[in-house]
Amino acid sequence: MKKTEDREFCMSSWLMFRTIVDNTKCFADGIRDFHMLPPESRKPVSNCNELYDALAGEVESFCDGRPTALALSGGIDSAILAKMMPKGSVAYTFKCVVPGTEVTDESPQAAKYAEECGLEHRIVEIHWEDMVEMSKALMRHKGSPCHSIEVQIYKACLQAKSDGFGKMIYGESADIIYGGMSGLLSKDRTVGNIIDRYSYVLPYKVLRNPLLIIQPYTRWERDGYVDVHRFLNTTMYEEAINSYEDACATAGIELSMPYSKTFLATELDYGRIRRGENKYLVREVFNNLYPTWEIPVKTPMPRPLNEWMRDWQGPVRPEFWPHCTDEMTGDQKWYVYALEQFLNMIDNGEYDKQ
Repeated sequence: MKKTEDREFCMSSWLMFRTIVDNTKCFADGIRDFHMLPPESRKPVSNCNELYDALAGEVESFCDGRPTALALSGGIDSAILAKMMPKGSVAYTFKCVVPGTEVTDESPQAAKYAEECGLEHRIVEIHWEDMVEMSKALMRHKGSPCHSIEVQIYKACLQAKSDGFGKMIYGESADIIYGGMSGLLSKDRTVGNIIDRYSYVLPYKVLRNPLLIIQPYTRWERDGYVDVHRFLNTTMYEEAINSYEDACATAGIELSMPYSKTFLATELDYGRIRRGENKYLVREVFNNLYPTWEIPVKTPMPRPLNEWMRDWQGPVRPEFWPHCTDEMTGDQKWYVYALEQFLNMIDNGEYDKQ
């Protein structure tokens, strides 16, 4: 399908959702379009036993009894998968490095999981220089700016490939599918509230010609309120899948995300989540596999962007307002930075064509 060039739409869409939400539009004519559709066949899950069986079945089928690479964080999603890995598999944990600064490090907790499961544990260090250089390859392949996590995924895949693995497993999508986004799900959200709460960067704060794209939210609106879980399981689910798929495809390694091959076949229990039991089915599986362990405090995938982006002065291209990033978080600055870098790549012809 030939897409329509609509740079202004794509810029605003990227800032709000980290993806281009209209598949008929692109940043530039003839640009490579890397967009993976969700899995056609997903297993329904109603309880923790069905979730365990679905995950174990996917891991077994993907690994085919052979040692395989696993991305292992300090959280419970990948810890569950670690229990299912074949003998001889290797677990890789990201460790971001900021010279002279102590930042979040999941590797000690991940090492405990690896030892418990009999996996060899290896660390993949991520530096700011990786963010700058590797993001270019990812954006060329994707045909759009890239999420900051793609660099970590990409570097881990390159390491696993260098170590002789052609496949890698990630625990992505558990939060989206099973109610792990407790902040967003903590209360009922009106249309205006979810736009302000979820949108990564509101375009009017950054762009001279902004668009406010609300259809991904209003698609799930009823009586002024948005079904946040359905929104997450469409727009955010597809964005996440594409971030992982792009990073792995760019590295040339096969990917499996076992959680993404499932869906919640019952209504989400908002009461349990709002009482502090987020991702309750995943928790139940973890407790069954690690009965004497405490569930660790949930932390996002470590990315010390506040430190890495501290000295960035903001975009200089004419599409942006001067000083627009002065009061932004490091994460928000990255979205603007990545967008500007990708626009420069387009102007310089540094992108893959169809």
